[in-house]
Amino acid sequence: RFETLHLPHWSFAEMRDAFGWSLDQYLFFGSYPGAAPLVREPERWARYVVDALIETTISRDVLLLTRVDRPALLRRLFELGSRMSGQIVSYTKMLGQLQDTGNVTTLAHYLDLLAGAGMVTGLQKYAGGAVRSRGSIPKLQVLNTALTTAQSGRTFAETKADREAWGRLTESAVGAHLANAAATGECEIFYWRDRNREVDFVVRSGPRLAAIEVKSGRPRDSFPGLAAFSDLFNPKRALLVGSGGIPVDEFLLQPVRHWLAG
Repeated sequence: RFETLHLPHWSFAEMRDAFGWSLDQYLFFGSYPGAAPLVREPERWARYVVDALIETTISRDVLLLTRVDRPALLRRLFELGSRMSGQIVSYTKMLGQLQDTGNVTTLAHYLDLLAGAGMVTGLQKYAGGAVRSRGSIPKLQVLNTALTTAQSGRTFAETKADREAWGRLTESAVGAHLANAAATGECEIFYWRDRNREVDFVVRSGPRLAAIEVKSGRPRDSFPGLAAFSDLFNPKRALLVGSGGIPVDEFLLQPVRHWLAG
C-alpha cells in the first residue's frame, strides 16, 4: 500500500534548464545541483563533491545502514570504479588492483551496495539469458561523471585537451544516462563483447532491444561490434552516438524510452 518514487541523478536537460549548462560542462561537472554554483571555483567544487557528497554517501547512506565488514575495501572499490568507469574488469583483477585478499562474492556485494547508493554499478554482459548474464565479468560504470572528475586532480581544460580521457568521460556520461533510467525500472542495461568485438551498451525494455555504441573521435565507416550483435540478437535499434551518429547532446536530452521506441 505504498508507491515508490525514484529520484535519480539529474539529467542533462535538467542541468541545462536550471543552470544554463553546456554539454561540455555537463560531461565534466556531472549532475549534482547542489555543486553547480561552485563550478567557477573548480578546487572548491571538487572538495564539495568529495567531502559533502562522496564521503557522506559512503559513511552515512552505506556504512550506517548496511553491515559492511570491510569498509576500507568498499571505499577502495568505489575509487577504483570511478577511476575505471567504462572498463570491463574481472573481480579477480579488481582484487589485484585493490591489493586485497578478499573474495569475489564480497566484492560483488559491495558493488551492489555502491549501485544502490547511486555511485558506481557493474554492468553485466548481455547473453540473451539472465543466468549467463549474472555470472559475467562486470563493466564498471559511474552514475554521475562528477564522481570521476572530482577525484582526478585534473582541470576541465586538461581533461578536454586529452582526447582519450574526454572520450572515456563521454562514454561514461551516456552510460550514466542509461544506468539511471535502469535504476528507476525504465529499462535494463548491459554491455556485450565477443572476442575483439564489443558494443558499449545494450538496453532492454520488455521485448524491445537496442544496441548503442559511443564514439567521440573521428567518424568511422564500420562498427564490427554493432554488426555482429545485430546478426546474433536482431535488436530493434542499433544506434551510434557521437561522431558520425546521433549528437551526444541530442541523445542525452531525450529520455531512454525515446530511443527504444523508434
